[in-house]
Amino acid sequence: MDYIKYIREMVGHKPIFLVGAGTIILNKQSQILLMKRSDNLSWSTLGGSLNLGETFEQAAIREAHEEANIIISNLKLFTMVSGEQYKYTYPNGDQVYLACAVFYTYDYKGNLKIDNEETLELKFFNMDQLPKNLNPPDKIFIEQFISEFTKGKIK
Repeated sequence: MDYIKYIREMVGHKPIFLVGAGTIILNKQSQILLMKRSDNLSWSTLGGSLNLGETFEQAAIREAHEEANIIISNLKLFTMVSGEQYKYTYPNGDQVYLACAVFYTYDYKGNLKIDNEETLELKFFNMDQLPKNLNPPDKIFIEQFISEFTKGKIK
């Protein structure tokens, strides 16, 4: 069952809570993997909403595989995000309040492959050379991550 589709059939575009998980994936050069989204043409981390009964970690692993054809492991919790600053309206008009676990990892296996549905492009970026059009919800926690990383709080 597609839970979000089921809920949207009842509430239309009205705001709902969207519980999700995302991962900041780093390579050995500490570059961040971002995907160019097909819905709003912005760059974001890999992630998405939880399926019923799924853990945050399971969702993060599943989404990385679906969106980039990679298997991630050794997830470390970076932060939990929620609140008014994470209210978002998708291009189709669906309104959400995001409540997400954000992980980070250096551990991934596989060759990057675009899924042709949600992902238009996959690319590693230097932390000081991120694209200007970051996905609005992701931009907040990506900037926080980079700040903490450069201060040595994250390794």
